[in-house]
Amino acid sequence: MALSPSSEIRMQLGLCLLPILFIALASTAADLQNPDFESPPSNLPENSTAPFELLTANNTIPGWTFDGTVQYVTAGPTIALPGNGHAIQLGQDGKINQTFIANTNTMNYILTFTLALGDQNCSAIADILVSAPDSRGVFSLKQHYGKETWESYGHYLGGWRDGEHINLVIQSQTTEPNPNSTCWPIVDTLLLKGVATLDKGNGNLLPNGGFESGPDFLSNSTEGILLDPVSSPIQSAIQQWSVLGTVKYIDSKNYFVPEGNAAIEFISGISTGIQTASTLTEGSAYNLDFTLGDANDSCVGTFILGAQAGSTVQNFTLQSKGTGSAKNFSMTFKADSSVTPISFLSYSSSQTKDGVFCGPVVDNVILQASYGLKPEIPSKVTFCWLVFLVAILQLTM
Repeated sequence: MALSPSSEIRMQLGLCLLPILFIALASTAADLQNPDFESPPSNLPENSTAPFELLTANNTIPGWTFDGTVQYVTAGPTIALPGNGHAIQLGQDGKINQTFIANTNTMNYILTFTLALGDQNCSAIADILVSAPDSRGVFSLKQHYGKETWESYGHYLGGWRDGEHINLVIQSQTTEPNPNSTCWPIVDTLLLKGVATLDKGNGNLLPNGGFESGPDFLSNSTEGILLDPVSSPIQSAIQQWSVLGTVKYIDSKNYFVPEGNAAIEFISGISTGIQTASTLTEGSAYNLDFTLGDANDSCVGTFILGAQAGSTVQNFTLQSKGTGSAKNFSMTFKADSSVTPISFLSYSSSQTKDGVFCGPVVDNVILQASYGLKPEIPSKVTFCWLVFLVAILQLTM
């Protein structure tokens, strides 16, 4: 039975409001108190100019509790921080924690945080252990990738029900027996982001194929967000993608991003990559499309990227001048089984003239049945975009 014009408009409107609902859900994440430590601890010495202030039982950090050796840090000539503000150093057995309340159902929480070192001359570097009820991650500055002396990381914290009390714990960790020869980590600028459970996009069998769902970027940083190896796509900071090696999550504000607001740069050399899986019809043919580029970060060289879908493997090459370029590629394959792994691996290792690790950028990954999908009527597409743009304007006003 044919729909009346008014019924068809209502149906189109409902479909168009789905991405808007996703944005509204993603904007309701819980906030951390004093996430950048710019609200100083109580009872600090007056007029102190020392870069490190040891905290004792007489001090309290707004929004946080602490234990062990903890110092309040002020940026200066020997200590660089995002925004050159303040931070917390976790010394021997140092720990800080904060409890926040999950405020939306079916929400996954992703943490962005920054690590720095207070001393560059030491024989050992302590790790940072970040934990919450559903996750545990160990991070370190033993390998440096960027041009700054600090690095920002993304970490999947977990998913909880509305109203649950979540205890976020960050603590130092080392096996070095002599604490005096250890560089103790500095923690700064923690951002907590909530993202709704992802579904397959319109015309794409892969959720988050454009990598728009990931950790928050620092507003006062031109660096990307490092993502360490994660074997589970469910517990990854880039939702639905596991990470092989170390990759950098980059934004369109500071880098060349082929599509949308974010992309993935493979920076830790050969066999660095990302992987996901999709439920397909065994024996059917599919097209895997993606964009390969460079981040406009002076990364010059020949990028070799391997794409694999099931048992089908194909290599793709891009000659990079490091000035921001991209090329679309496509491969066709038959699904070997109902669950088909999809992966991208870098077969090249690159650095800029300044010694910054860099590499190929992957974005806009689209998986479709090879016979194509039924095209939308242009007027409906235009209608959806108009509704979407109006809603965005309303959310930002």
